Amino acid sequence: MLKERKGKIMQTCKCLLAILIALAFGATNLMNVSPASAASAAEIERSVNSAVKKLNAKYPWTKELAEKAKGVLFFPSVVKGGFMVGGQYGEGALRKEGKTVAYYNTVSASYGLQAGLQRYGYVLFFMTDSALAYLDRSDGWEVGTGPSVVVADKGMAGGISTTTASSDVYAFFFDQEGLMAGLGLQGTKITKIKK
Repeated sequence: MLKERKGKIMQTCKCLLAILIALAFGATNLMNVSPASAASAAEIERSVNSAVKKLNAKYPWTKELAEKAKGVLFFPSVVKGGFMVGGQYGEGALRKEGKTVAYYNTVSASYGLQAGLQRYGYVLFFMTDSALAYLDRSDGWEVGTGPSVVVADKGMAGGISTTTASSDVYAFFFDQEGLMAGLGLQGTKITKIKK
């Protein structure tokens, strides 16, 4: 009886996994995401330019903050997905005074109660020379160590100005789409890449 019950539970889990995989592939196609392929420098530049225009139009305070920042790291398209075990990946560009100086990727893995797929972008505003230097000299910066990061939501962000910005790094998420709840940076590793 116990063996039969375990068999039914395993069968149900396999069916759920198959459904989630099908949903993930369908959502990937719907969102025009191909997580297995790395972007070229030109593709990253186009994506970052588009993100900058959107952010400046929709959230004007981001332009003011970017002008005050020592550097701004844009990740215009990050894909996050999982079922019990999850991960995320995206590529972006670090800009100083509006010009790209380096390319980076963002990677994280997680486990726990989770299921789904989503795409979003995020931007990091490096407000101090020491925070930017930490990014430059680290062999992959694991967020949560090193400079302090404040995640700004849409409500809080409007109150951030160049005179009130006192943290090392500000993070802001944008363009969230998909079937997975929750965004965060804890445990994310950001590493310089060559393009």
